[in-house]
Amino acid sequence: MSSLNVSLSAIVLAGGQSSRMGRDKALVEVGGIPLLQRVCQVAQELAERVYVVTPWQERYQDWLDGGTVTLDGAIEFVQEIYQSGEASYHGPLVGFAQGLIRVQTDWVLLLACDLPQLNVEILRRWRGELSNVSEETIALLPQHPQGWWEPLCGFYRRRCSVTLEKFIQEGGRSFQRWLVEQSVQALPLSDAQMLFNCNTPDDLKMAEQALGKVWIGGKTVLS
Repeated sequence: MSSLNVSLSAIVLAGGQSSRMGRDKALVEVGGIPLLQRVCQVAQELAERVYVVTPWQERYQDWLDGGTVTLDGAIEFVQEIYQSGEASYHGPLVGFAQGLIRVQTDWVLLLACDLPQLNVEILRRWRGELSNVSEETIALLPQHPQGWWEPLCGFYRRRCSVTLEKFIQEGGRSFQRWLVEQSVQALPLSDAQMLFNCNTPDDLKMAEQALGKVWIGGKTVLS
């Protein structure tokens, strides 16, 4: 089966608290484009439909309506909700599970909203692996040299929701603890910088410099 015949959606997670950034990092601009918009644009290059999972749809509605990311049916919001009895943010695993309910395709590309250096060509090559994986494999993910998975930039089978929901119902919130019980295939990573994420103001400066520009007061100057 050709990778072009493998149906694919994308989930973009935008539900974090941004406590280390000090402001909503989904709206932080790198190269003049909000991080969430950058990631959605990449997702639209690869997926038939993009689901943005967030508790704060109203924050992002305006730029989705007026920007280059369109609301013509190719991208939808999924309202992220807290679990019963939760007093604080439940983490990305639950957000992923809530988005997965809406997915209709066999595979889904999961992306965090704070990945400014995503490489479309690498992701496209990774998508080409989907038609060659064994039936028991539920995810294709990059792997850190020390062994843990990079869960917020990779591909999952929709049917992984069965074990995922069970894990969450039992109190699990860690991607790593869930994945260690699953059949996961490692993806080749030729450019580790594409997994760089912006969590702090210093991370933001590094991302801006990586683009060859520094943004000061809304103006672009050469770095």
